[in-house]
Amino acid sequence: MARWFRSAPMEYISLIVNEDAAHDCLSELGNLGVIQFTDLNPDLTPFQRRYVSYVKRCDELERKLRYFSQECDKFEIPIDSAGNVDEFLAARAAPSPDGKPQTGGPLLESLEAELDGYESQLRELNNYNEKLTTEYNEKVELQEVLEKSRRFFMTDAPRLAVSELTTSGSADHGPIADDRRDSLLESEGGPSARDMDMRFSSITGVVATEEKARFERMIFRATRGNCYVRFAPIKQPITDPESGQLVEKCVFIVFFKSTSIEVKLKKICDAFGAHRYSLPDMDDAPAVDTMLTENAQELVDSRTVLLKNQDTRFRLCQMLAKHTEKWTWIVLREKGVYHSLNMFKADVSGMLRGEGWVVAECFDEVRDTVNRSHSNMDMSMPSLVDHVPQPWPTPPTHFATNKFTYGYQEFVNTYGVPRYREANPALFTAATFPFLFGVMYGDIGHGLFLFLSGAYLIWNEKANDNARLGEMAGGLHAGRYMIFMMGFFAIYAGFIYNDCFSLPLNLFGSRWNFYGQDSGEVEEGTAAYLVNGYGNDNSVYPFGLDPAWKVSGNELLFFNSFKMKLSVVMGIIQMFAGTCLKGCNAIYFGEKLDFFFEFLPMVAFAASLFVYMIILIVMKWCINWNSRMLSATCLDPAGDGWGSSDYDGTWVECDGSGDGTCTPWGYSCTGYDDTATKCPLNYGGSGDGCQPPNLITTLINIALQPGNVDEPLYYGQADIQNILLLVAFGSVPILLLAKPYFLSRQTHQPIEHHIDDDEEHHGGDDGEHEEHNFGEIVIHQAIETIEFVLGMVSNTASYLRLWALSLAHSELATVFWEKAMLSTLNINFFAAYIGFGIFAGVTFGVLLMMDVLECFLHALRLHWVEFQNKFFYADGVRFSPYSTKQILEDSVA
Repeated sequence: MARWFRSAPMEYISLIVNEDAAHDCLSELGNLGVIQFTDLNPDLTPFQRRYVSYVKRCDELERKLRYFSQECDKFEIPIDSAGNVDEFLAARAAPSPDGKPQTGGPLLESLEAELDGYESQLRELNNYNEKLTTEYNEKVELQEVLEKSRRFFMTDAPRLAVSELTTSGSADHGPIADDRRDSLLESEGGPSARDMDMRFSSITGVVATEEKARFERMIFRATRGNCYVRFAPIKQPITDPESGQLVEKCVFIVFFKSTSIEVKLKKICDAFGAHRYSLPDMDDAPAVDTMLTENAQELVDSRTVLLKNQDTRFRLCQMLAKHTEKWTWIVLREKGVYHSLNMFKADVSGMLRGEGWVVAECFDEVRDTVNRSHSNMDMSMPSLVDHVPQPWPTPPTHFATNKFTYGYQEFVNTYGVPRYREANPALFTAATFPFLFGVMYGDIGHGLFLFLSGAYLIWNEKANDNARLGEMAGGLHAGRYMIFMMGFFAIYAGFIYNDCFSLPLNLFGSRWNFYGQDSGEVEEGTAAYLVNGYGNDNSVYPFGLDPAWKVSGNELLFFNSFKMKLSVVMGIIQMFAGTCLKGCNAIYFGEKLDFFFEFLPMVAFAASLFVYMIILIVMKWCINWNSRMLSATCLDPAGDGWGSSDYDGTWVECDGSGDGTCTPWGYSCTGYDDTATKCPLNYGGSGDGCQPPNLITTLINIALQPGNVDEPLYYGQADIQNILLLVAFGSVPILLLAKPYFLSRQTHQPIEHHIDDDEEHHGGDDGEHEEHNFGEIVIHQAIETIEFVLGMVSNTASYLRLWALSLAHSELATVFWEKAMLSTLNINFFAAYIGFGIFAGVTFGVLLMMDVLECFLHALRLHWVEFQNKFFYADGVRFSPYSTKQILEDSVA
């Protein structure tokens, strides 16, 4: 844990390698993943870098591999895994004809040649497939148009003609009717000129079904209704050759009589993407049958060729799916090498120089790796790996994490990365975050579900490590140990609260009894009594709270008081620990001003008011108030209460000079005595130490009524509180002014006055600059002081959310149990079954889903705002080493 408390020591190194061996050196360093290179060419654009051509070649190879993946997705062929990343990195590269492993340029050339051939073949097949699909679709559409048109002319057209003639015959009379009869008689001998003039033209084709309504409306508007349009749907959808999607289409036939209308109709068809087909005269049945037969045969042939093409593409994609991920990893590895080489500087011909941060304990390993790579290349010029003399740039922050600590470190890094060698909040978060979550979510039953969920994720961690998880599933997998610990502490807090699905568990036997409970005749308002008496060890419930509190009338009052005080105690302890970590950082970095004039005043302020609050709470819990209150109570010496074991002192009878009653310590009561007179402690105030104080009033009066303690807990409480108040008030000006003052003394340089006007002018500028800097320091320190002083108050109140959410969880569970289960248990079996379903549903949706998220977010806020802001700056630079393994894992994710 000491290694996790502060980030790993870093060293800034210089790396000089031969240009010919640079690729192999970087490839090996990428496998180590312990060095972060600094860009030595910040003035150059990406296109001016030394190895930009290699990066472009890698980008082109990535584009081809993405194209392969997309083609495999069209056939729903899964991409085969390339195996484990570690095994891939350990495997040697493919050997070249001379027996040496291929790397760098030769490897890219071989990949380019291989992938280029596959891409050309696949594109040629796709283009041919698109052409074949277009031809096949045209033949399918033509077949449908022929069949639908023939059916229309054979069935619908005669029926419409008869209907028209019948309608016209019933309305005809007079000379006009005679003329029509003449024309009908003429038609018996053959078509007349008038018949030929009345013959309609037609356009047939296919249009998308979704465009049918708009297409028909556009024709009606463009021709002003002088057209007759009929549609017939095509049962089987047709494949779009460009997108590959199935499209619903329908056949249309439009009858018209004008050449101008024909021009408009053709333009409308082109605008809607409708395919028009020329048909023979439907009255010529043999020609139509011949065309149908020929097109059907061509349709069969086209389908055979199309299926053959699809089968070839499918087999090619199957082969590509087996190697695509491996090729992708090779390209990403090479791209990472060349991207890192672009950060190097060519100071000397044939040599490259790079600089970067390396984990201190890995420095020797880096040097050995570079030397080994040079020796493998038989280079005459040796490599050089050495430290760069200080001053260094700001070192990055790196923490070595494992499966358990990774989630908590990411938890902190989401808010901000710690500074280099600063105290790491994640070390404390690993313990306090699940614990505070458990305090808010405390329930044995609900916590058990969360605990088992975390255990299930841990059980399947190996399978999930190698699986491709989504964003949410990946987040749950990364936080599996956090979920496990959250469930554990929720169960622990549930045992403390003695709460399981809102029901108490009488595991060890209650230490309280109600009068009449054995006979079941307990009346409302009946007081409980301890079985073994007050102060007896057997009267203490072994673990957690006694289950009797769950059935008592003052349950809510007791739990509110208990949880509220517990929340305040936990909050102040965590905030004070955060303040102490600020002191640890000041000592570690040797910042004396921060230690003496920030940390110590903060500790004095926090301890004098807030830590003192904890002391009062604990004192009130520990004092035997039965004994103290009894010592200020008047009792009859002859009564049953005299000599009770509740009083810790010695019973002394008084002289009876008063009303005949005495206090246990021997004071004669007169009947007009107040508590201060009857109390033997003489602590002052109206209670004199024998009356339990209201702590909220006591704490408020520390500042509003200094020196006045109405109900003291101990002797001299008023004087001690006055001293603490002075310490708190005195620490504020020290915190505000001391550090700026000493900083100004350290940075102040005396200004020499010269006769020269220019020098006087420059001297005035320096003085103004110093004054401006001092003003910034004062403003910054004022903000720091206000934030701490007011933050201690507001943050303490913020920790009351522990009490509020715990209360809300308990009360919601109680409501769900009483309203959904208890109200249906006594009705019948079916009602109880329905009630249980409702109870399970609302419990899962509200308490196991929404409330988990709510408690998680509140615990998150308590750490980010209340705890970390006491010492954590969150402005560090994250260590981002050149790691081939990380690059490949990110690509898989």
